[in-house]
Amino acid sequence: MTLPMVVPAPHLPPRVRIHEVGARDGLQNEKSTVPTEVKAEFIHRLADAGLTTIEATSFVHPKWVPQLADAEDLFPRVADLPVSLPVLVPNARGLDRALSLGATRVAVFASATESFAKANLNRTVDEALTMFDPVVERAKTEGVHVRGYLSMCFGDPWEGAVPVPQVVRVCKVLLDMGCDELSLGDTIGVATPGHVRNLLTALNEQSVPTDSLGVHFHDTYGQALANTYAALQHGVTTVDASAGGLGGCPFARSATGNLATEDLVWMLRGLGIDTGVDLGRLVATSAWMAGRLGRPSPSRTVRALSHEDDKEQ
Repeated sequence: MTLPMVVPAPHLPPRVRIHEVGARDGLQNEKSTVPTEVKAEFIHRLADAGLTTIEATSFVHPKWVPQLADAEDLFPRVADLPVSLPVLVPNARGLDRALSLGATRVAVFASATESFAKANLNRTVDEALTMFDPVVERAKTEGVHVRGYLSMCFGDPWEGAVPVPQVVRVCKVLLDMGCDELSLGDTIGVATPGHVRNLLTALNEQSVPTDSLGVHFHDTYGQALANTYAALQHGVTTVDASAGGLGGCPFARSATGNLATEDLVWMLRGLGIDTGVDLGRLVATSAWMAGRLGRPSPSRTVRALSHEDDKEQ
């Protein structure tokens, strides 16, 4: 298998934790429902490839995301894996469901803009934060790690560019209510590296530490890796990605696929940054899932290495 030449760049972190979202954020956007046993095998294969944080599912009402209606059935099938298995909990009922199955890492999903808060949660930004407050408080009381997703950090399909102070305000509220980490989402993929640096700097200036931040880039305009590199230069060490580039956002039509985990691993490997991920096994996993979904993987790295394997056979 071809691998990139390792040429380290100065002032980058030696290791990055990949927060794998394919099994949740990726599969929730599929038009057809993926069988529970296929999801479980997908997660097992991702763990076997060396990913240590794999977002398993969402305890959202099946009416809103029917593709993840099997959360109670799926989670016990993967709970024994020696990896972190965060789950999304939209409200107190979702948290109850997750806790009853022994989940130890949960995430809430907030918005930096009013338009998306209305589309996604049918609430204002502040109403959604008020709803999350007791959820986070109870989770922390139960000793559960809480991630705060913040969508539309860089642009909104209804509102356009999102002012940096607006994003910073919501980030601080989420941290103040007890979130252990934040994931800054470029939900429609409009961010550029300068914008990324600007937001990260503004957060630091308001006493939000870099080690509490992760980044979640979509590749709508081909900027996800460039934006990731800018975040790495700033010291960010948690990067969200989706195996095979699966996913988007069902509540924002202009949101195309997530950053592909394989493309991210290829870049990080070339930079000499450790991830603990076996690229060959990961590519094989995404090719396997693409077969189950009946279409090629959108990941350039998966396509390139799979084509290489085909030529060798």
